[in-house]
Amino acid sequence: MLLAEVACVSREVAETSARSRKSALLAELFAAAPADEAALVISYLAGRLPQGRPGIGWRALARESEPAAEPTLTVAAVDAAVTEFAAVAGAGAQAERRRILDGLLGAATEAEQRFLRSLLSGEVRQGALDAVALEGVAAAAGVPAAELRRAVMLDGSLPRVAAAVLADGAGALRDVTLRVGQPVQPMLANTAKSVAEALAALGPCAVEEKLDGIRVQVHREGDDVRLYTRSLDEITDRLPEVAELARSLPGERFILDAEVIGHSPDGRPVPFQELASRVGSRVDVAAARQTLPVVPYFFDVLAEGDRVLLDLPVRERYAALAALVPETHRVRRLIVEDPQGQAGEAEEFWTQTLRRGHEGVMVKGLDSAYAAGRRGKHWLKVKPVRTLDLVVLAVEWGHGRRTGLLSNLHLGARAADGSYAMLGKTFKGLTDEMLRWQTARLGELATSDDGFTVRVRPELVVEIAYDGLQRSPRYPAGVALRFARVLRHRPDKSADQADTVETVLADGA
Repeated sequence: MLLAEVACVSREVAETSARSRKSALLAELFAAAPADEAALVISYLAGRLPQGRPGIGWRALARESEPAAEPTLTVAAVDAAVTEFAAVAGAGAQAERRRILDGLLGAATEAEQRFLRSLLSGEVRQGALDAVALEGVAAAAGVPAAELRRAVMLDGSLPRVAAAVLADGAGALRDVTLRVGQPVQPMLANTAKSVAEALAALGPCAVEEKLDGIRVQVHREGDDVRLYTRSLDEITDRLPEVAELARSLPGERFILDAEVIGHSPDGRPVPFQELASRVGSRVDVAAARQTLPVVPYFFDVLAEGDRVLLDLPVRERYAALAALVPETHRVRRLIVEDPQGQAGEAEEFWTQTLRRGHEGVMVKGLDSAYAAGRRGKHWLKVKPVRTLDLVVLAVEWGHGRRTGLLSNLHLGARAADGSYAMLGKTFKGLTDEMLRWQTARLGELATSDDGFTVRVRPELVVEIAYDGLQRSPRYPAGVALRFARVLRHRPDKSADQADTVETVLADGA
């Protein structure tokens, strides 16, 4: 299949706001895709590369490349080029990567180049992410979306399941089951503003410590243990102590959900960025293990022995977990059978959790199933809100529904020398009205526009909520905001009233 067909559908999907029309466009393309390319086409329209992030920066992608006159580039050729790019290492790697990238862009038409730049940078925002892509596959294959969603939940890969169902029809769904060794998409949580709000929404529930660590799915089959991240990447070799602990548990076959954290000498959890650095180390795991040992705390069980437990209620899964994992390695929790009568107890649990250095609590309905791959309403996270007043330094033009609007804000804090230190970007939290307002206001402050990024005079202040800081050599202060989102614009504040770098660093200490 030509990449031009994929790029065309991506553009058409971006230009329509009707979800039903998006699904119809995708269904038509998926049905036309050759069986051996269906998984690739679905991955690309969902904004993903099978190889993961290849490490291509915007500077490399922004280089001018004469477009091809006619579309000849195939989806398979793109996949081969990205695979080749990702494998390059050693002396001369930079020049070789440039050669591959230049060759790929040079083989693409202007429309294909636009799509490729978005795909390679992880910036495909045409609204055809997993949920809509799944509906398109279901329509193309003529299968119920709910059954397809369940199969994807168990298998962990929409492209893989989609390729099978498009080739073999509904019968392929019956062959998909939960398997030890095959990672499952994790269940995710929505947000509540307070413990009281969560209790009122869920009724009988469990209140658990929310650990700021790395979520790990633990699979064991006999002595074979495999560990996967929430993005389903295998990291078994990075966490040998977690694998060792899993082998010591009484069960011979299981899938467990856990959070892995590190402890400082005083027993408090280490910051997330230190843990991420330890787990991200590929050089010397033994040395990293000695420098920062990690500990898993388990909070759910998806399968045990020959039993699949996903559909059991939380209270029954907890009982199964307790039979497998000693209390010292289970996440601390409070069972709240009477939300009104135990409200004070739940609030005290929240307070003690924060004092222990954790980031908040998870509140889970006791009668809820494990909705893998979905942000279910039966899991609610409650965290204290941190806010900063930051200055907008630049802004990027939007994509998809935000085409023609200034969307992604570059945020900075005041530095000691009177300049501004960038702390990250965000386009989250912006309503349509906020987008229109900031497009007009930042247009007035613009000093340059390269067609992608608009530089502005540092005058507009925005109130930002964020979950914490992480180390980042990309930014001058050495840190970046985690999960930043816009709460409101602050035209009532001048730039010299924005928060300083010192304030930011002190808050994250």
